Amino acid sequence: MWVVETQLSDIGKISEKQSVKPLSILKETMNRHKLLSKPELLTVVKIEASLLKGARRYFEEHGFVEVVVPHLTRATGACENIATMFEVDYFGRRHYLSQTAQLYLEVLTPFLGKVWCIGPSFRAEPSVDERHLTEFTLIELEFAGDFRQLLEHIEGVICSMIGCVLAERKKELELLGVDVDRLKRVRKPFEKITYTEAIGLLADYGVKWGDDLKSIHEKTLVQMVGNKPLFVTHFPKAIKFFNMRENDENPNIVNSADLLLPVSGEAVGAAEREYRYEKLYQRLVNSTMFKQLIEKGGSIEDFDWYLDFYKEHRVLHSGCGIGLNRVTQYVLEVDDIRATTAFPLNRESIL
Repeated sequence: MWVVETQLSDIGKISEKQSVKPLSILKETMNRHKLLSKPELLTVVKIEASLLKGARRYFEEHGFVEVVVPHLTRATGACENIATMFEVDYFGRRHYLSQTAQLYLEVLTPFLGKVWCIGPSFRAEPSVDERHLTEFTLIELEFAGDFRQLLEHIEGVICSMIGCVLAERKKELELLGVDVDRLKRVRKPFEKITYTEAIGLLADYGVKWGDDLKSIHEKTLVQMVGNKPLFVTHFPKAIKFFNMRENDENPNIVNSADLLLPVSGEAVGAAEREYRYEKLYQRLVNSTMFKQLIEKGGSIEDFDWYLDFYKEHRVLHSGCGIGLNRVTQYVLEVDDIRATTAFPLNRESIL
C-alpha cells in the first residue's frame, strides 16, 4: 500500500488546458512536408531518436531479445477494444491492423525469458485533436517474472530513455526551451498509489470505484505528487484487459499498473498476465472485447492458437506497452501529441 503525501486540499484543481510549453508550429498536419526543414521539427526527430536509443540500450543491457512481430492480425492484436481496430480484407477474410504485439511476445517468454519489440499501433480514432493519433509507436516488453519486477523494468526503461536524451541532446533541448533540470530529477523508484487510493483522492471530482480514469483525473493525481511520474496500480478487473492476472487476495482487482507522466498522462499500461488455461478461457469469453468480436461476426477461433498454448505452458509472466509519443510529450512539455513526431497520423493527415 502506497500513500500520496500531498492531499487534494494542498493544490488547486487543474483544468483540461494545462499551462505547458507548446510547439505550435508542429501542430499543423495537413501540410507536414512544408515543415521538414524547420529546426523545431528536426530537433523533435533527434530527441525521439535518442529516446528510442535509450530504450534499446536498456533492453540490451538487461538481456531482452528483440522480436519482429506481425502487424496484420486476427482479433488477438486488439488492445481491449475491437471497435477501434482497422479492418483489412486479407485474401477475402476479415483481419485487422495490429494494436499490440502482446500475445505474440507472451508465448515466447517460457523459452526466451525476456523479449521486447517496437512497432506501430493502429487505432481507428475518429477525433482530430491534441490527444489522438491513428498510428503511433509502441514499445512492448514481456518477461517471465512478477509484478514487482515489472515495475522495476518500466522505471529502468523510462530512466534510460530520458538519460539518453540528456546525454545526447543538450543543444536540442535548449533550442526548445525544455526545463532540463526537471528531467534530471527523474529518479527510481517512482511514486506509487493504488487505484483505490486514487479514487479516494479524486472524491471531489465525482469519480467512483469502478470508473476508468480520464485525462483530467490523471493530471490531477500527477500534480498531487509534485509533477513526477506516478504509478497507479491494482485496477478493477472489470475495466481491464481479459488476461490481466487477478490479485490473489482480492479477485475484484488485477495486478496491473498505469504509469502517469506530467503533461501527457498515461504513458504505460502494464500487468501480470493470466497463465492458467481455464481461468484465461473464462475471462476471455466473458469480456466486453469478446462480445464486440461476436457482434462483428468473429468467433473464439481468433484466439484458438493463444488459448491452446496455455494448455501446456503455464509460466508466470508480465509485460507492458510504452507509448513513445506520450514519453516524448513529457520530455518536451508539449500539450499536443502532433508535435511529438515527424509524421503524425490522424484521419485528416495521411500522406
